[in-house]
Amino acid sequence: MSSKEHNISKAFILCISVFFSTLSFAQVGDAMRGIKTVVIDPGHGGQDPGCHGAHSNEKAVTLAIGLKVGAAIEKAFPEINVVYTRKTDVFIELDERAAIANRNKADLFICIHANAGPAKAIGAETYVLGLHRTDAQRKIAERENSAIEFEADSETRYEKLSADAIIARQLQLSVFLDHSIEFAARIQNEFVALGRENRGVRQAGFLVLYKTTMPSVLIETGFLTNPSEEEFLTDTLSQDAMAGSIFTAFEDYKVYYESADQSTQLEQSEPIDYGIEPEEVPVTADTNKVLYRVQIATTAENISVADARFLGMSVWAYQSNDLHKYTVGLFEDVESAKTLKLEMREKGFENAFVVAFIGNERISIEKAIKLTEN
Repeated sequence: MSSKEHNISKAFILCISVFFSTLSFAQVGDAMRGIKTVVIDPGHGGQDPGCHGAHSNEKAVTLAIGLKVGAAIEKAFPEINVVYTRKTDVFIELDERAAIANRNKADLFICIHANAGPAKAIGAETYVLGLHRTDAQRKIAERENSAIEFEADSETRYEKLSADAIIARQLQLSVFLDHSIEFAARIQNEFVALGRENRGVRQAGFLVLYKTTMPSVLIETGFLTNPSEEEFLTDTLSQDAMAGSIFTAFEDYKVYYESADQSTQLEQSEPIDYGIEPEEVPVTADTNKVLYRVQIATTAENISVADARFLGMSVWAYQSNDLHKYTVGLFEDVESAKTLKLEMREKGFENAFVVAFIGNERISIEKAIKLTEN
């Protein structure tokens, strides 16, 4: 890339970041009013079989699991509108899958796939949009994106997902990225409880995630190219179990999403690989004491803590996942923080929630409460 092209790219990303950061306060507020529509996207279909095992193909496995996930949500939450990109063995173009979610103003997009790799490859992983960190992740994205080979005029309809394009899109959708990661982590946690090998939460440039405008995940349920995995994924009871795990993760995520206080945030026995660097929080207080704050905003742009949108309040900012996060208050007890959270919501920060820190480490509310009780 030439110096001129690089500068243009940086300018484009900056413009996108500034524009969407001005919208993010309102966007998050709208999003946090509840989950009303979920789109289930079983990968591949019709003339696109996806990957193959010895006696199965991806399109059949994803449809079976996808229908079971949707049915579980419909039964437990009849008030939620569950939309399927396909319910039969038909081919749906990648951009149409995303368009279905966007047209229906979905609050969550769940894309279900099966994986291919070496015969000994095993386990499940869940992706959010981002830059791949390994060659294996790149190859998975390329394989799933190859569905466009079955579409007419794909070369003119799909832009090449360069690193700059993905970064710009992440900035556009930064208001949703945290939620995508939260849901993905819950899915992986449930897979581990089921006894599945945990391949973690990853990032890669999937076209279908690139084109959706809501929290979105792509689940690779397992490897059809591994005989034992194929046997598992094609078994009806195993499909029920996988769908049940995804549904349980959805239930937990729904509580998190709608309460906006992250009080149900999961603790992991082992760190999950989020495909991102661990967050860093400036040390501003006793490094051995649990402290609570109220987070009121998240933006892609680094804005001043004196910005008029903060209504003259004393604001403390930190950064994680390439996003800038803004908090108010500093308390040693969670009840005081919860009281301030309600006040902030009344002031118009409808997505305000309580966060906890020990020194430079942000921890879950659940863990913080346990530590302060001891």
